Amino acid sequence: MIPLILYTYWRSSSAYRVRIGLNLKGIDYEPSFVHLVREGGEQHKAEYRRINPQGLVPTLVDGEHVIHQSLAILEYLDETRTEPSLLPGSAEDRARIRALAMIVASDIQPVQNLRVLRYLVEKLGQPDEKKVEWIRDWIHGGFKAMEIHLQDPRTGVFMHGDSPTMADCVLVPQYYNAVRFDVDMKRFPTINRIYAACMELDAFVRAAPENQPDAP
Repeated sequence: MIPLILYTYWRSSSAYRVRIGLNLKGIDYEPSFVHLVREGGEQHKAEYRRINPQGLVPTLVDGEHVIHQSLAILEYLDETRTEPSLLPGSAEDRARIRALAMIVASDIQPVQNLRVLRYLVEKLGQPDEKKVEWIRDWIHGGFKAMEIHLQDPRTGVFMHGDSPTMADCVLVPQYYNAVRFDVDMKRFPTINRIYAACMELDAFVRAAPENQPDAP
């Protein structure tokens, strides 16, 4: 069987999500590393743009199928390799899992993406301290709302129930960024508890940035 190929970068939170999902499902894959900083960013090179015209990671290649966008990849994996499910339960359950994931994937992470931060600094002339202030503000606002959502009784050991779902795949990389940028996490006890539960699992540990072959 031809292995899946994942175009990834060690510090990309979007690629990190997919690595977690692949690990949770026990799917072997071949990483192909795209350095987002070296030589102006390998994602801008023509050979990678032919694979992903946006010049973003991750990209998953499954035989003839090329899938972009981390949440689309996770859903594809869930539909083609069904167990264990990252979107279990009823339609309502799956909607809640998606909504929790999208607090990060739609509202927090995009505004602290590398290209946005570069624009703040290089085009708008913002100093590094303002860039970090920007990052912290968006993480704090999103996590504040998420902490409230997680008071729902459907929250269990993990964000939805007692098994990790797509929402946990998305939370953990954002938590990593929060720690990286010194966000005050003491305000988010439920998020802290769930993150700790995730990091007890080998699937999350192996996906961590510092454990990737392309990490410096």
